[in-house]
Amino acid sequence: MNDELFDRDCLTCVNEAMVALLYGETLQVLCVLRKCEHVFTTHVVICLSASTLAGYTPSMVNTTPLAVRSEIGPLRKVLLHKPGRELETLTPDSLEELLFDDIPWVERMQEEHDEFAQALRTRGCEVFYYRDLLVDVLSNTETRDGIVDGYLRDRRIPDARLRSDIRHLLLEASAGELADILIGGLRKEDVPHTEDEKRLSYYIKDSFPFYVNPLPNLYFTRDPGAMIGEGLAVNAMRTQARARESAILDILRVHHPLFAGNREHQWYSPEDQDSIEGGDTLVLGNGVVAVGCGSRTSGEAIETLASRLFATDSGFREVLVVQIPAVRAYMHLDTVFTMLSHDQFTIFPGIENELKVFRLTPAPHQGLRIEPLDCLAGALKKSLGIPAVQLIQSGGGDRITAAREQWNDSTNTLALAPGVVVTYRRNRYSNETLRQHGIEVVEIDGSELLRGRGGPRCMSMPLERAPLS
Repeated sequence: MNDELFDRDCLTCVNEAMVALLYGETLQVLCVLRKCEHVFTTHVVICLSASTLAGYTPSMVNTTPLAVRSEIGPLRKVLLHKPGRELETLTPDSLEELLFDDIPWVERMQEEHDEFAQALRTRGCEVFYYRDLLVDVLSNTETRDGIVDGYLRDRRIPDARLRSDIRHLLLEASAGELADILIGGLRKEDVPHTEDEKRLSYYIKDSFPFYVNPLPNLYFTRDPGAMIGEGLAVNAMRTQARARESAILDILRVHHPLFAGNREHQWYSPEDQDSIEGGDTLVLGNGVVAVGCGSRTSGEAIETLASRLFATDSGFREVLVVQIPAVRAYMHLDTVFTMLSHDQFTIFPGIENELKVFRLTPAPHQGLRIEPLDCLAGALKKSLGIPAVQLIQSGGGDRITAAREQWNDSTNTLALAPGVVVTYRRNRYSNETLRQHGIEVVEIDGSELLRGRGGPRCMSMPLERAPLS
């Protein structure tokens, strides 16, 4: 290939476009090229034409799958969702149902999220957004038709005329408008009705104002899915309020070229029904995955996940199950326990004595071997093959301080690299404790972000981490 025809960014765009072409997603090519500065100019035409004339072949396309094999490998790619209009649908009456403790100030929340994303970019991580990827997919007319029809079928809207009106409205929307509807919701008032068209059900259920429910929790991108090795688990969410988040992630998995190299292995699907969420899934490394079992993740789902990991050459040979109390304050394992470096972890001191740990490994012939273990520290030491582990108590070990800061997600750290983590600035005692143990702490504001009860790890879905040496 004649490199003089290209600049480096242009080559990246061409490469991604060719991946899309390889997988038959020809109508998405311009969307894949969105990163190119001159998407709709002759620059793109020159790039594509030159690459073709230069003999660009499938073997030259980088189809290496995304992969996450540890919690602490340098973070290279991550999936986020910037909070948007879906949060403007929260009311005091709907807070409990939608899993919020208060109504956030959305504009300030967006500023805090931008700061979070920039902190990741500064450390060499490429940031992808749910909405951008969804717009890419919905720009393909044929794909969009199938997504809309599938959504309406799942909603079971009984009235044919109403279903047709909603379908028409959704299909007439631009890709960006449709993405906003699928994330932010569709109000009943946005679908034209005359009084004689309204059925009895419209009036009886009028207290619920949406035909498409909003997804205010989507900015917690950790929970709908998890990249485990080179496979993706698209999770079955515990609550109905979050069920559609997994459906959107599955749309991206199936249709977006970003995931083209990861379609061979799907470790979990919403159709499996037993609930499991990404906040309970920690890819520790050394072929070991830890999964929390509590209010959001069931034992049945963990067994299914483990069986699929063990049935293939996934590279994972062991699942550590950590049973946590099924209460809101400990909704996921990563709200009380996260990995900081090769042998360091942070833990909420109020929970250490309440944990039960089990090791799952492949049985000699078929099924799973289940082994109860004495303690978390001993299990980590043996499974990771290290001489010792250090469990660093949040709040400096002071139970009152730890409880206050755990409510503000002090233990929900996101590792950018071994010994480098992102935390909320407000948890000053926990952050100082980490620094005293040699951890580099990257602080972000989170006064509004944490109103949904989640920290930096909750707000991120790692897509690719560099291997650990």
